[in-house]
Amino acid sequence: MLRSAIFILLFASLPAFSQTSAPTPEPQSPATAPAAAPQSLAPEVAEAEAAIATSDWKSAAAKLTPYIAAHPADPRALFDAGYVADAQNRLDDAVTLYRQAIEADPKSFEAHVSLGLLLARQNKFDDARPELALATNLDAGEVGPLAKARAWRALAQIDRNDDPTEASNDLLEALKLSPETPDDTLLAAELAENAGDNKAAQAAYRRVLAADPKSAPANAGLAHILIAANQFPEAETLLRAALQQTPDDPALTAQLASVLAAQDKAEALPLIQKLHDAHPENAAITRMLAEILSEAGDVSGSDHYYVALLAKSPKDPDLLVAHGQNLTRQLRFAEAFAAFDKATQIDPASADGWAGLAFAASKTSQPSITLHALTMRSKYLPEVPSTYFLWATSYDSLHQKEAAVTYYRHFLEASAGKFPNQEWQARQRIALLTK
Repeated sequence: MLRSAIFILLFASLPAFSQTSAPTPEPQSPATAPAAAPQSLAPEVAEAEAAIATSDWKSAAAKLTPYIAAHPADPRALFDAGYVADAQNRLDDAVTLYRQAIEADPKSFEAHVSLGLLLARQNKFDDARPELALATNLDAGEVGPLAKARAWRALAQIDRNDDPTEASNDLLEALKLSPETPDDTLLAAELAENAGDNKAAQAAYRRVLAADPKSAPANAGLAHILIAANQFPEAETLLRAALQQTPDDPALTAQLASVLAAQDKAEALPLIQKLHDAHPENAAITRMLAEILSEAGDVSGSDHYYVALLAKSPKDPDLLVAHGQNLTRQLRFAEAFAAFDKATQIDPASADGWAGLAFAASKTSQPSITLHALTMRSKYLPEVPSTYFLWATSYDSLHQKEAAVTYYRHFLEASAGKFPNQEWQARQRIALLTK
């Protein structure tokens, strides 16, 4: 049938999540032209579908509009009109027409799946999912298993973040109906990684790269796994090879900079500075530059970028903590205290925020706040020599001798000769407090 052939052709070329208008299908050649429409098809609809087959959207709309006005419950004409509107990027009209086609024929696979894909392209996933799920349970008719597989793939994309297990099931259903594609393998890798199965994810990324070494998503995904496993030399080799293929890829460049920084290689800083110069408004790149500058010892230069980032995101607890740490290194303890205090108010689970606040409070002679911050920190992180010392000195300042002695002793046990100055102080205080 003409309409089925048209739907197959258009459906196969329509991206599930593109924000752009539906791409124009290639005109059908005479050798592959569909069979003539059945006698019962209204001439206006048949002429419109012939125009659709050649991407003549204007002529198709001109035929369908008056026909639908006279036949408002014709599901086939309504679907055709919806697809024409979709292709012309008249998305609100397309949604309305698809819904009218569904109302006229609730079992129309084409209308449900086209509406679901359109809503997904508009990021209206809560509305898209029921349409696509319903479509997978309908008879796809002449459009065949490939169209239904497309619906399953769209569901997998929708489910990938909120329900990775369901997304995996969606993808498996698609693979029952059509061969695996590189995008399928990439999605499978991502889902495996999200599930903590890095071995399976790595294998999937490598399968993609075996077929297409230039695949930026596969290179980035595999590099992410290698970085997480602290396999920095292998990640560096992979990323350098990938950047030879796509030298201006910002994501791969940022990953290489992070790998170089993790290995304390001086090349990291100029690389991320160059990337920042090319993308000065990219917050992630700016944050990475600030972090690498801090690790390189340029605390003032690092904080310049953190202050700029905080101007746009003043309630980001991680930025506040990083800013506070830079202020601490600059001995600006009162300002650091304010930054850490704000960070912990925004995110009470910020262990680094509580640690910073404890230290800043001790430096600004606020032992009670130091003890509170240490108590909060201990909910998320184990004690270390520096925190034992803060416990001890804070109790000492508050004249709570027994607690101070206890924590000075904990400090001496944990420090094991690594902090000679503080160990000398601890022994002196224990001697005085136990007289």
